[in-house]
Amino acid sequence: MTDRKATLSVGEQSIELPVYSGTVGPDVIDVRGLVQQGVFTYDPGFVSTAACESAITYIDGANGVLLHRGYPIEQLAEHSDYLELCYLLLNGELPSAEENKKFHETIKNHTMLHDQMRNFFHGFRRDAHPMAIMCGVVGALSAFYHDQMDLKSEEQREITAHRLIAKMPTIAAWCYKYSIGQPFVYPRNDLSYSENFLQMMFGVPCEEYKPNPVLAKAMDKIFILHADHEQNASTSTVRLAGSTGASPYACIASGIAALWGPAHGGANEAVLDMLNEIGDVDNIETYIAKAKDKDDPFRLMGFGHRVYKNFDPRAKVMAETAHEVLSELGMEDDPLLKIAQRLEKIALEDDYFIERKLYPNVDFYSGLILKAIGIPTSMFTVIFAMSRTIGWYSHWNEMVSGDYRIGRPRQLYTGSPKRDYPTK
Repeated sequence: MTDRKATLSVGEQSIELPVYSGTVGPDVIDVRGLVQQGVFTYDPGFVSTAACESAITYIDGANGVLLHRGYPIEQLAEHSDYLELCYLLLNGELPSAEENKKFHETIKNHTMLHDQMRNFFHGFRRDAHPMAIMCGVVGALSAFYHDQMDLKSEEQREITAHRLIAKMPTIAAWCYKYSIGQPFVYPRNDLSYSENFLQMMFGVPCEEYKPNPVLAKAMDKIFILHADHEQNASTSTVRLAGSTGASPYACIASGIAALWGPAHGGANEAVLDMLNEIGDVDNIETYIAKAKDKDDPFRLMGFGHRVYKNFDPRAKVMAETAHEVLSELGMEDDPLLKIAQRLEKIALEDDYFIERKLYPNVDFYSGLILKAIGIPTSMFTVIFAMSRTIGWYSHWNEMVSGDYRIGRPRQLYTGSPKRDYPTK
């Protein structure tokens, strides 16, 4: 923070506004006082507006940097696991060995769903989209834990965090099982977080499921890389809903609803659809030409990012993980992988892509990994939501732990001015 001022001139009026500096990143101009002067700022999409103060995640899009509590995402993906990252996002520091062990054990002890929730699943149509089911079930958690909703209680907020982290894989896997008509598989406390998710997805009651360690490691990497991404649309939705004092379960459900939009959470599914449309390496040049033609509706998916104007730091980790998974499954010659590799090479060498900074992003390879593991495209966004829950909750918790006001964006009104109702 500094005591510097910015001066805004509106007609003959001069308004002084405070200028603040964060730990890293651009300075911000505090425009809160403008409302007393009878003017607002106009910023559609809030692309130039800092709506909150946060110490959780920092993104430097120009240089391809993503930090969680100061730690680079590449280091966390290499050395940490998802549950340790959850602890970090929630508490601000990495856990000690004892704290880490206790946290893992606590999460394992909260993975079961209330048995009545089985009936809730059966209330949906069999062909319902898994995201629709997940949104409803997560919102319904507030009906089962309504007696522990004192937002001022740090202990109750911590218990709620544990419940959400632990139960989301169970909810996600049951969404899938319900959609294919298979019986629900219960969580097992002898498995890791990612192993448990895979066994609930692909296990059946009639035989023991043994998770593949390579696939479990890949799932854990996907969880880590999607855990948080600062003030994106869904996180902002959670914060805005939370500013009303709503149940945290309802707030997370609102984040799921926002993530469901194809412009936000459906990118890896769109990448897979694009690779299938290209069909063969021999067709790539034709589709590259279509992508460069501004009058052609075809778009290359998985390249570029709204925030990153350089290489997405998560993409390299995903690329390496994709090769590990496809090698483990004997799918090195997978035609979609070959198309993806060729597209990546072109994007890194072609002046058209370089000038526009259209580098491969995290979604480019994550869809390939999920497909190889056997997860249907309808579940891609569900897994994204499951991973992002810790980010949403950490931001919600940060907000309600401090001083906050109910969100109330303003507008530029362009409708009719006051007019009288016509009389006969």
